[in-house]
Amino acid sequence: MSHQKLIVVFLFLCSCVSFAQNAHVKGIILDHENRPVSDVNITALSNVAQSDSNGYFEIEIPSNKKISLIFTHISLKMMSLTVNLTPDEIFVFNPIMNNSEEQMGEVFVSSKNKKRVQGITTIDVATIKRIPGANAGIENILKTLPGVNSNNELSTQYAVRGGNYDENLVYVNEVEVYRPFLIRSGQQEGLSFTNTDLVQNVDFSAGGFQAKFGDKLSSVLDITYRKPTQFGAAFEASFLGGSAAVDLVSKNKKWSAVTGVRYRNNSLLVNSQDTETNYTPTFADIQTNITYDISKKWQMSFLGNISQNTYLYEPLSRETKFGTVDQPMALRVYYDGKEDDQYKTYFGALKTTYKVAPDFTLKLIGSLFHTKEQEHFDISAQYRLGNITDDDTENIDFTRGIGSQLNHARNDLDALIANIEIKGFKEWKNDRQLEFGLKYTRESIRDRVVEWEVIDSAGFSINPPLVILPKNNQPYQPYTGSLLPYQDIRATNFNTINRISGYAQWNQKTAIGSNQVWYHIGARFQSWNVSGAAVEGKNQIVFSPRAQFAIKPDWDMDMVFRVSGGLYHQPPFYRELRDIDGVVNPNVKAQESVHIVLSNDYNFKMWNRPFKWVTELYYKSLSDVNVYSIDNVRIRYIANNNAKAYAQGLDFRLNGEFVPGTESWVSFGYLKTEENYENRGYIARPTDQRLKFAMLFQDYMPNIPSVKLYLNLVYNTGLPSGAPAYSDPYLYQNRLNDYRRADIGFAKVFVDSSTKVAKANWLKSFKELSVGLEIYNLFNNQNAITNTWVRDVYSKNQYAIPNYMTSRVFNVKINARF
Repeated sequence: MSHQKLIVVFLFLCSCVSFAQNAHVKGIILDHENRPVSDVNITALSNVAQSDSNGYFEIEIPSNKKISLIFTHISLKMMSLTVNLTPDEIFVFNPIMNNSEEQMGEVFVSSKNKKRVQGITTIDVATIKRIPGANAGIENILKTLPGVNSNNELSTQYAVRGGNYDENLVYVNEVEVYRPFLIRSGQQEGLSFTNTDLVQNVDFSAGGFQAKFGDKLSSVLDITYRKPTQFGAAFEASFLGGSAAVDLVSKNKKWSAVTGVRYRNNSLLVNSQDTETNYTPTFADIQTNITYDISKKWQMSFLGNISQNTYLYEPLSRETKFGTVDQPMALRVYYDGKEDDQYKTYFGALKTTYKVAPDFTLKLIGSLFHTKEQEHFDISAQYRLGNITDDDTENIDFTRGIGSQLNHARNDLDALIANIEIKGFKEWKNDRQLEFGLKYTRESIRDRVVEWEVIDSAGFSINPPLVILPKNNQPYQPYTGSLLPYQDIRATNFNTINRISGYAQWNQKTAIGSNQVWYHIGARFQSWNVSGAAVEGKNQIVFSPRAQFAIKPDWDMDMVFRVSGGLYHQPPFYRELRDIDGVVNPNVKAQESVHIVLSNDYNFKMWNRPFKWVTELYYKSLSDVNVYSIDNVRIRYIANNNAKAYAQGLDFRLNGEFVPGTESWVSFGYLKTEENYENRGYIARPTDQRLKFAMLFQDYMPNIPSVKLYLNLVYNTGLPSGAPAYSDPYLYQNRLNDYRRADIGFAKVFVDSSTKVAKANWLKSFKELSVGLEIYNLFNNQNAITNTWVRDVYSKNQYAIPNYMTSRVFNVKINARF
């Protein structure tokens, strides 16, 4: 990008405004196999445009006038579309052209992009597949959005606007999905539930979402799997594993299925860390989405998933350098023992949709989720801490501490979650709709926790921090008190949680003068009760009214203003009921939050290409807060609702065609979130990520357009984390270092929809084929996720040794479609 263009961007960010009098229609043209179609001619009056090799097109048309667009291709049937758009309006239309019948359509209502006025971000599936990342997929893209934060490239978990990992809703085909309970480290996760090969649509809302979505405090990720129209197959292979997917369709077109198999091995990433290990992970799953059209009015579908993650970890040694230039230090650790973890999940959902009338639809959804998890480890670590005189950690000239620790766990969990839900959608003329639903959930949890840690320094046992014992002044004085583990958690919980929840929501589009207006008003309720062999909780009920209001002024500029919010509740899930000692408190209340979100959505043109600028200002006031601590991705709650908190911030996002025909964006977010526990005063919450900057950029070589470039860049300021175990956060509020990461990918495309291949060429068997090189952590930044605390028994000092994440890693990837 030239300096002149950068100056133009800067001037715009300083409120430079562009005007236009015409409207625009743009989109990506696909065929029946969802492949981009190039060389499609689009005509509208005297204006003519043509789709490029990515299927992308854009055409300018007169506004406030009924215009017909004609789509023609040498091998596909003609298609037409009639629109009537307002000045400067950008209408996105992604047609599917076929060779069997002509298609026609009309759009008389402008601004029909409902997701725009609802504050929903739609993520292009093709972009998800292209962008590199240590955990490539939907979550990898989410982390580039404003307000979404993660400092762990090995994890698919993310925090949104001050919330934690447990505060995000995830739906696939309108069915809520779950993740394993016991996972404590990002490198144990392996695979996200969502299989990108099966995805058709991805919607994300970072706050102020509608009543039809569930009872969480932070965000909604709504994913739809596709329904194939004909046979197809695809596969991907890399040093991190591989995947394969197949599309099947019956001859009568009533049956269809899309099935995917995935395998992943994180050894490439884990071996780049400071710890030398024997690491044998196996992360694999199979997913399928089957649909059956019983009639034109009645459809059934089944979503199934089986996942088996086996995590075998045997650390051998570790060497970490830290300290300052004036006082460089090193930690060397030798390990014995191993960790053997297994996470097996089984998920099935049956959904039936019946169209009672053209304007009335009912859905019945039943789902079952079963997880069996074990976390077994015995790991002994012996360390040496000291000063170094050069870059060779072998040369420790002054030893400050020698000690050891033993970590033991025998944690087992078996959970079964069953749901049944009925949903309805009724529509009237003049853009009025009613949505409603009622759901019953039963959660059965069987959990055993046996976990302890023993620490000694120079042969002297370290007492637990929260137990009053005689003063330990070793080695200067003998110690006569009891010898206790530094940590000791033992509990057995057999609990059942029954929930009934429901919602009703009214949607309406109207006008105030010449301005277009949208209303979304609704409410949710939930009633739940926790019971078990040794506990019996009281029945609790919460009521959550929510609303959205959006207006599109009758201006030359294409702007939408939106205000949304309401009262949000998060009734406790099992992990939120369990305190730091592993004991279940059945009467934990729902955390409560008042949301208010103000936003502005502005479509404009720059360099004669479409761009969007989104600004959101938000505030959350939280009560009955369940205070927690985060260690890597493990969350432990105090489970007493004895705190209040707030979160406030400002998000910006500029996205558009920085390079013609490709979408890129730049995000910036400011966040401040604090909590007040037992009226001790406000301090930063564990997710207080003050500043966030991210960039997602796509490009190609002008002279060789088949060579693509993809850049994923994230910068986050440090989190208030890494404290010693069970330390008082009011006494320790230091922060980790800033998180800086850049992942880049290069791809050579041999075959795509625009490539003409001779019959004798070996590439004729492929519909798509590309080979890529990816570089993770391009600049080799040292990012820490937690600290290991080592004690100097003589000075009584404790040293924070950072646990670094992955260093620079190279990966080769092959993608193909038949």
